[in-house]
Amino acid sequence: MKTIHTLAVGAALAAAVSQAQAAEIEVLHWWTSGGEAKAANMLKQKLEAKGHTWKDFAVAGGGGDSAMTVLKSRAISGNPPAVAQIKGPLIQEWGEMGFLGNIDKIAEQENWDSFLTPQLAADDKVEGHYAAVPVNIHRINWLWANPEVLDKAGIEGLPTTWDEFFADAEKIREAGFIPLAHGGQPWQDATVFEVVMMGIGGGEFYRRAFVDLDPEALTSDTMVESLKTFKKLRGTMDQNIAGRDWNQATSMVINGEAAMQIMGDWAKGEFTAAGLTAGEDYLCEAAPMTEHMFSYNVDSFVMFEVDDAGKKQAQLDLASLILSKDFQATFNKTKGSIPVRLDVPLDDFDSCAKDSRKAFDAASEGDGLVPSLAHGMAVSASVQGAVFDVITNFFNDPEMTAETAAERLASAVRAAG
Repeated sequence: MKTIHTLAVGAALAAAVSQAQAAEIEVLHWWTSGGEAKAANMLKQKLEAKGHTWKDFAVAGGGGDSAMTVLKSRAISGNPPAVAQIKGPLIQEWGEMGFLGNIDKIAEQENWDSFLTPQLAADDKVEGHYAAVPVNIHRINWLWANPEVLDKAGIEGLPTTWDEFFADAEKIREAGFIPLAHGGQPWQDATVFEVVMMGIGGGEFYRRAFVDLDPEALTSDTMVESLKTFKKLRGTMDQNIAGRDWNQATSMVINGEAAMQIMGDWAKGEFTAAGLTAGEDYLCEAAPMTEHMFSYNVDSFVMFEVDDAGKKQAQLDLASLILSKDFQATFNKTKGSIPVRLDVPLDDFDSCAKDSRKAFDAASEGDGLVPSLAHGMAVSASVQGAVFDVITNFFNDPEMTAETAAERLASAVRAAG
């Protein structure tokens, strides 16, 4: 009887400790579209199954610009959320300001460095210590297409060069469809430009221009050619692009209004949410001239410094959940990305995901793996904003030449840096 009583007391104490460590944590993110919201809810349910409460702080706006504005306001007022979706150099910026916590405890316990690539893991560390947990790997340089629209336009297969793309665009327009779906927002303009430039210039040039910010690269003939090609794409879009969200552009492809879209593979989450099958109902291939390249965007959840022991435990539990093999598999199937863990098999992923993993591995071995400037992985927020301004103004100004835009790009980057 004494043994039974002791066990009962022990169980009660364990439950009490667990209850004491359970906490509500506010999570800021910008996953609000169909596929993204479903993926976020999956993470919320997993965390709450551990006894914690996820207080959702979703801020709409693809790319996270609006979310970052709200986060800055909250942090300045001394009330940041416990967790926030942040990525790239911005993680280091928040760390340098002293806002972030340290989650080395769980990283060491689960040996994160054994299954994360050094290049991606470094983005989530501040002065060598983990302050954030990576969730996934998105490939930016995708071309998505509706095969029925292509067929009606008499097109077999997706274009592999920009000359082929523009020739196909004429056929698509003649068949009564919009060749390229697009949303006229700065980050979407920059996404398309980034993809064009990386194909024309290659990995080494891309890094010179958008990582090293080399003035010669920014004003070079290669940059001018990239800008001209980018500007020409404006003629393959419809006239109502201004302010359109990215998922609305994806819906245009899904509904057969448009033939193609250049967008990161979160677009696949929209196709999946619509019940469509990769390789049959929609096509995915590398954007023209980027077959051997991989522009990446890694979503990360940053843990802000908190005093409460329960909130600290909730942060660690959330980080552990995110990098568990089971969650990595189920989440990334929903989100459209591929697991950030390299040891998660993709046997039951769709064909686009398998192609993405192959492209990631191949680009990693060569010089084709590059951080996305358009999605906050390459440069500071101030430099990114300067690039956005120039690119969007150029794209929407029929009178501005590519040469002028290149000079303005170099000047803007110099001033912002």
